[in-house]
Amino acid sequence: AAESIGSLYKGKHTGTFGKVGVISFNGNKTITTGGGGMLLFQDEELGKFAKHVTTQAKVPHRWEFVHDHIGYNYRMPNINAALGCAQLEQLDGFLKNKRETAEAYKKFFAGRSDIEFFTEPKDCQSNYWLNAVIMNDKQAQLDFLTYTNDHGMMTRPIWELMNRLPMFKDCQTDGLKNTEWFADRVVNIPSSVRLHG
Repeated sequence: AAESIGSLYKGKHTGTFGKVGVISFNGNKTITTGGGGMLLFQDEELGKFAKHVTTQAKVPHRWEFVHDHIGYNYRMPNINAALGCAQLEQLDGFLKNKRETAEAYKKFFAGRSDIEFFTEPKDCQSNYWLNAVIMNDKQAQLDFLTYTNDHGMMTRPIWELMNRLPMFKDCQTDGLKNTEWFADRVVNIPSSVRLHG
């Protein structure tokens, strides 16, 4: 659920379905702290353990520095957390603006046979973190990317598939025809919270 803060499935927030959920606050997310994120736990003990090991696993003591596990320094600095808290107060407005942007795109691309705008599946409420369109084929994708970027609108394809990255070239992969089909057709389009509102 890294990028899906504010999204719902059957009325339930994403990131709350399993034992652990993860929300990203990276610079390109709906709420940003410049980096870092948030862990969500159903199990309070598991949450306490995660907090312990992500704050150096130091055993509480007035003067001794003893660590009972391998610890990490993953605690978000206070200034970044304050930025996130301030944005959390604006989340409803951000989501409203993103929904308005998505509705404008939906109307703009309606009725076209060469471009399809991604919309919400049944029982889902998207936060529209990243809007995208599907082109008819790879050449149409390249033409769209070239035209929009040449005219000052930053668009991009989806992330490079992991099995195509050099460091994973020797790893086992199974048939990925559906994934490859989308990779050759999807274009991510501007989705900033500032496009509407």
